[in-house]
Amino acid sequence: MTIKLRTVQDKDYEQIEELYESAFPENERAPLFLLVLRAHQGRGKMLTVSDRGRFIGFVYLVCREDIVYVFYLAITPKARGMGYGSTVLRAIQSLYSGRRIFIAREQLDKKAENYSERVKRREFYIKNGFMDIPSCIKEGNVVYDVMTTGGDISPREYDRLITGFTGHIMKLFIDMRLIRKK
Repeated sequence: MTIKLRTVQDKDYEQIEELYESAFPENERAPLFLLVLRAHQGRGKMLTVSDRGRFIGFVYLVCREDIVYVFYLAITPKARGMGYGSTVLRAIQSLYSGRRIFIAREQLDKKAENYSERVKRREFYIKNGFMDIPSCIKEGNVVYDVMTTGGDISPREYDRLITGFTGHIMKLFIDMRLIRKK
């Protein structure tokens, strides 16, 4: 396995769109055109993941100062379970060494239809060096648990990161915030 992360090119968008729509529920997807726009503006980073020229997936990062938000990470169905996700996370950790990297993942709701999937996803992130922090992220109508490497993320840091990504006006219309758990 020899993965390569590179900035998305025009020829990649069709594959990314197909994977994006199949990998994430509609209520968890930001409009793809917005992600692309923000990447072109330098507010986000959309990278393809390939192995020997074969499309394996994509990752979307939002960075500010010493924090990196893995906003989306998706591996194609044919390549899942083969170690690509872990390899991508290691590559991100290497590229952003010394920074705090965090993800928002589905909460462990025992009543959820995909509860066992959620548990496996959490275990995957733990295996890759992430740990739970006592916070959750509200993005629109969805609430996620937060996992990080390298230390905690404060509500203020998240707010600055997300405002830099979305802009002040858009943030007025979409409730996006990090909340400390009691």
